[in-house]
Amino acid sequence: MRADGVRSISGLRDAAAPFVVPRPSGVAVRDRLKGLTANDAEVLRLIGSHMGRLASRDLKARCADGSKHSGEKWAARKRAVTVLSSSRWAGTVTKASHDQWGLARRCQATYIQGLEAGVGMLRHRLSLPLGQRGSKRTPGGYRSRREWHAKSRRLALLEARHEAAVADWRTGRVRVTRGGRRLLNSRHRLADVQLTETQWRERWEAQRWFLQADGESGKRYGNETIRVTPEGEVSIKLPAPLVGLANAPHGRYVLAARVRYAHRGTEWADRVEANRATAYRIHLDVTRGRWYLTASWQLTPTPAVPLEAALAHGVIGVDTNTDHLAAWRLDVHGNPIGNPRHFLYDLSGGARHRDAQIRHALTQLLNWAKTCRVAAIAVEDLDFHAEKTREKHGRRKRFRQLISGLPTGRLRARLASMADATNVTVIAVDPSYTSRWGAQHWQKPLTSKTRKTTRHDAAAVAIGRRAQGHPIRRRATPPHDDRSDRRGHRTAQAPPDALGREEPRPRFPGPRTRCAPPGRGENAGDQRAPHRSGYAAEHGTWRQDPLPLSS
Repeated sequence: MRADGVRSISGLRDAAAPFVVPRPSGVAVRDRLKGLTANDAEVLRLIGSHMGRLASRDLKARCADGSKHSGEKWAARKRAVTVLSSSRWAGTVTKASHDQWGLARRCQATYIQGLEAGVGMLRHRLSLPLGQRGSKRTPGGYRSRREWHAKSRRLALLEARHEAAVADWRTGRVRVTRGGRRLLNSRHRLADVQLTETQWRERWEAQRWFLQADGESGKRYGNETIRVTPEGEVSIKLPAPLVGLANAPHGRYVLAARVRYAHRGTEWADRVEANRATAYRIHLDVTRGRWYLTASWQLTPTPAVPLEAALAHGVIGVDTNTDHLAAWRLDVHGNPIGNPRHFLYDLSGGARHRDAQIRHALTQLLNWAKTCRVAAIAVEDLDFHAEKTREKHGRRKRFRQLISGLPTGRLRARLASMADATNVTVIAVDPSYTSRWGAQHWQKPLTSKTRKTTRHDAAAVAIGRRAQGHPIRRRATPPHDDRSDRRGHRTAQAPPDALGREEPRPRFPGPRTRCAPPGRGENAGDQRAPHRSGYAAEHGTWRQDPLPLSS
């Protein structure tokens, strides 16, 4: 949910215009290194361990430079790493350190913004009297003196954290853990994570290895450090201290395994044969005992599909929930077609399981879109970063768990990548009031004896209509009695700039029903009251006679 923006006179947020989600900027494919010998695995371990130590030293130096980093210092760090590896290994290591520092810097800014939001909310609620009720936008005061005292102590804690974070930001200091802070903290609670010290040590060392190389356009097969031929042969340029382990000319080591990318394999082979830049990363899955090789490259930026062209064959509105995607197909006029579809997923397992569940649900959604010959999918532009704070929703734990369980970021990235491969356009819409208005205007009309429409299905219809530019509601509220047409229906489908939208209804020859004579209601489009002085009525002008002075 986006932050509050411009509001209308009624106090509601003005919905932003829908937009086409840009296509992903890069591609990454992975394949398992099958058939590795014991000597191959040992060489990979030695290379990863050696380059991991160099990467740790370089990252420490980069973090020490902070905001005072310069090109001269970068060149000095690269020369220091080159002596113990090679110039290309050094270039990849120093670039990875710089990118890691930049990522930590952005996370630090986000952390400071979260602290500022929490401090502001606590100060606001502490300034209110006890028990004062809040509004829909801001919460009220605390319920008891005990809660007020606890929140005042938390305010002091957040202010201290904010002061320390701002001091680090000004000096350019960041805190980075190679291997992951979560894995580092699990060392102190091995029983809780069900690991032995040996198992934890294996995972920790594997996470700190460095076995990746950036691509170079014009070089043989797009990469000189980790080279993969179109036939799948993998060879690695050994660092200077490990040249004695080479089994090929020019200090290279050729693995016995062969790779074959099933996904985007043709595209990868075309890049390799054309000597276009392709980056590679080798990593070990300690749990399964498998080695993997990931290839990645950048995509050429292309102009986005116009919104009108994407909506030429209708749209599929999708409502994201904690356990399923609710989707409904709409025609070009915004009318629901057929029955809603639900694509289920389970996010209770580990990271791999959750990722696989999301991929499976999105695959089903895209296959359905291809079957319906619809080239556009409308989703909400969700962002719950500002809504997860415990200071704003401290007692509403179920609501915080609900919004925290929505896979907004992962689903958005996956959908953009998979939709680009299937030539389906993703349209993002403003999420304001889609669930509320969808249930209000569409849930009951779409419910029948054979179909039970849920609130999420109605929200999918609202999302699709907003992507098409139609209002969410089906019709405008009929006028009251004795105003016009005796509660006649008024369509709200025409846009405000449509010509003739206020003109009388067209007259059709002959009666439309047995009780309606020809010409009945020809002036129904006249919004002026027909029984007021000075306005033309249907059968002429009527004027009120003056009241007599005497009876």
